[in-house]
Amino acid sequence: MKTLILGCGNYLFGDDGFGYFVIKKLENLNLKDVEILDVGSSGAYYLIGLTDEEIKNIKKIIVVDAIDFNLKPGEIKFVDIDELPNLKKYSFDSHDVQLAPFLKELAKKGVEIKIIGCQVKEIPIPYIKPGLSKEVEKSVDKAVKRILKEIGGE
Repeated sequence: MKTLILGCGNYLFGDDGFGYFVIKKLENLNLKDVEILDVGSSGAYYLIGLTDEEIKNIKKIIVVDAIDFNLKPGEIKFVDIDELPNLKKYSFDSHDVQLAPFLKELAKKGVEIKIIGCQVKEIPIPYIKPGLSKEVEKSVDKAVKRILKEIGGE
């Protein structure tokens, strides 16, 4: 494996499911040297479990998640790893285990980190509302195209 793509978020909570829906589209493609995972709200736990040997096989990690940067709903943004500590909302994990420190540690070990976020319109927590807003739904294909470009698949 050269590239690991992690879809974060919970599809039961509106636009927080952005990462899930991007991952579902990517899973239908035959991508070489790429592992695609829906990690839900457990991205940090997945990274904690990686062994040093597994990390040696990863050249790039692409994280896909819903963000809130006060942008236009559905707008796609590449988030630099240095921006992570300053974010008002970067919901990778519902149990307050932040993904950012693990991503930064992997970057120090030479793994290239890319974060693709989509500006949410609505996250109805604590109410369950499966599905994306129209604005965010339109951005799923855009994110897939940008990921394919990032990994050299298009």
